[in-house]
Amino acid sequence: MGNDLQEYAIWTFSAPCEIPKDIQDMLVTNEKAMYAYKTIRDVAIFTDRRLIVRDAQGITGKKVEVYTLPYSSIIMYSTENSGKLLDVNSEVELWTKVGKIKINLNKQVNIREIDKLLATYILQK
Repeated sequence: MGNDLQEYAIWTFSAPCEIPKDIQDMLVTNEKAMYAYKTIRDVAIFTDRRLIVRDAQGITGKKVEVYTLPYSSIIMYSTENSGKLLDVNSEVELWTKVGKIKINLNKQVNIREIDKLLATYILQK
């Protein structure tokens, strides 16, 4: 597949973390948070309906931008596990209706856990 879709965002998930309690205020009726991962400045949460990425901004981090990616907007995705020795990161690429999103995963993040989650919620729609 060609690279004709614009790369819209690149995120890095460094390690699993607890699902933040305040995320419940953002979820719709019957939506369930499944996994959370630390990002460079905040957290990313996979729910059973979407990916939510919170990005703290500015010096104090009090301003927060929130990205929401409904699984229904994902056209295709790919996962690449890390190699050995020098290649310690895995990656996920999501082709969406508006462009491509790349997610870098540090070695503490289980690529197959994310692969299964995406397959479960994208393919069952």
